[in-house]
Amino acid sequence: MKGTMRTSPRPKSRSGARLSGRRLFLLCLVAGGVLLAPGPAGAIRLKDIASFKGVRPNQLVGNGLVVGLNGTGDGTNVDFNTQELANFLSQLGVQASRDKLKVKNIAAVVVTATLPPFARVGSRIDVLVSSIGDAKSLQGGTLLLTPLKGVDGQVYALAQGPVTVGGFTAGGQAGGGVTKNHPTAGRIANGATVEREIPLELTGKEEFTLTLHEADFTTSQRAVTAINRHLRGNYAHSRDGGTIVIKLPPGYKDRVVSLLAALENLEITPDAPAKVVIDERNGTVVMGAMVRLSTVAIAHGNLMVQIKESARVSQPLPFSPGQTVVTPESTVTVREGENRLMVLPEGVSIGQVVQALNAIGVTPRDLIAILQAIKAAGALQAELEII
Repeated sequence: MKGTMRTSPRPKSRSGARLSGRRLFLLCLVAGGVLLAPGPAGAIRLKDIASFKGVRPNQLVGNGLVVGLNGTGDGTNVDFNTQELANFLSQLGVQASRDKLKVKNIAAVVVTATLPPFARVGSRIDVLVSSIGDAKSLQGGTLLLTPLKGVDGQVYALAQGPVTVGGFTAGGQAGGGVTKNHPTAGRIANGATVEREIPLELTGKEEFTLTLHEADFTTSQRAVTAINRHLRGNYAHSRDGGTIVIKLPPGYKDRVVSLLAALENLEITPDAPAKVVIDERNGTVVMGAMVRLSTVAIAHGNLMVQIKESARVSQPLPFSPGQTVVTPESTVTVREGENRLMVLPEGVSIGQVVQALNAIGVTPRDLIAILQAIKAAGALQAELEII
């Protein structure tokens, strides 16, 4: 009987298993990188560079009275605070003579607030309280009921509550003292209640207007392209460089909010003109990414003059009738800058411009003069704005 040899299956190589595992891991990384890849460089949401017409905040203002101050209110030179106090007391049924109201615990203030869009009756908003007299501090004060009006003269909110001041002031009778931050202006969180709504209806409209914060034809056209691509139709068109008109698609008649939410989250790359902004007061220079130079040669050197004063003592010979004389002596040294002429080729970027100017050792003040000279030579292909 012949024996038969049985061959056991060949075990898998561990290195092969590791290799396949590594390949699978790298494949997952590549796939994840594709899925999580960021959007185009410089892409910004439409809501950050534009807004829909009518959807905006409104400013409110009113004049009021802060009471409860610890002797830091308006002085006797301010009389309109006592007038407001007399009017307030008369509304409460208390008849007080205005001439006899001499108090230091009150301060006349201006109350400002911002009414956000779609604010409803009963909503609460923050208010800012600022002194308009000679009060030293509003710390510990309470704002009395103050109506806040819009530009149309209508009351849209009522403000009242304790004022929060992020500072303090302390002093003595003989003068002097310590002041921290700005104690004559404070804030009341949720200190005003909305009493009137600004009408703004979105339903029933056939078209919407999108207004760019910075008008630009290129940015406007890019936004139109992105909107039409998203809506899969020719629903948007540019009226001018800062206004885009969007017609309401038939499928969104009952979903206007969904449409506006989807449009404001579209990402585009805004265009910006080549501009150099210079602030000569503090030596600030800001250059945009599109700034370019034509071929230009730059030489920058300073003439340094150094004067040293020293005293020279002249003494007479021993046993001579002369006297010791001290005479001033001046040493003047003149040294001219050794910076050589530098040539910048045409079309260099902003990074190359900064690198080249730093190579010749310019300061921000010198950079302002150099940029103005390059612009005067016609080699700076950008708008030069001095603020």
